[in-house]
Amino acid sequence: MWYNFFGDFMLIDTHCHLGREDYDNLDEVILNMNGIMIASGCEDKTNKEVLSLVEKYDNVYGTLGIHPENINSITDESFELIEKNLNNKKIVAIGEIGLDYHYTKENIDYQKEIFIRQLELAKKYNKPIIVHSRDAIKDTYDILKEYNLKGSIHCFSSSFEMAKEFIKIGYKIGVGGTLTFKNSSKIQEIVKKLDLKDLLLETDSPYLTPEPFRGKRNVPSNIYYVALKVAELKNTSLEEVLTVTNNTAKEEFDLIV
Repeated sequence: MWYNFFGDFMLIDTHCHLGREDYDNLDEVILNMNGIMIASGCEDKTNKEVLSLVEKYDNVYGTLGIHPENINSITDESFELIEKNLNNKKIVAIGEIGLDYHYTKENIDYQKEIFIRQLELAKKYNKPIIVHSRDAIKDTYDILKEYNLKGSIHCFSSSFEMAKEFIKIGYKIGVGGTLTFKNSSKIQEIVKKLDLKDLLLETDSPYLTPEPFRGKRNVPSNIYYVALKVAELKNTSLEEVLTVTNNTAKEEFDLIV
């Protein structure tokens, strides 16, 4: 079998980017991962790469979506590409989708339009979603509460109170390498307070590399260090963290493992 394990526990990275332009050794990066990766698309090019990877590797699942930073480059064919592949059993969610007001607020209405259009697809095909929200948490919540969907609030960076509100409407809180940073007391406190079953582990590779490798390109196998930090913060064992978060990932994304 292709699975490698940490002891008796498989590692699951619920959100990473596996573009060939980001890695000159992508095949090696994938083969070195001790478990499952969910590779996320952001626009036409990366969505096509995800489709190729899920066909090539048994331990790579994928999501297809249009990231808010990429909405100006899309066409109707972009949505057709996503929709025609949503019945693929290895495409487990629509994502990375959402709202991002960090660099510009001039296209807020268009961001919302594209976000909602993809939520409608998720509803139509009964797919979970991977949500990106940067400096837009209230609008993100106000839109999502109108839909009976599930999924992950990726790279969560808001408050404990907002985390609880997202959990109430069906979402899990995605945590990654930032959890290990010395200046990340806010998200660390949130993780301490939340129930372990409401967390999903992710790397966001090739970004947000955790300690002790911060400054280097991130890889999915670094999910181990995210799990280790969660165990420290929750004052529990690594095995417990992997058992609970793996079960949550399998349930959220209908992973067949």
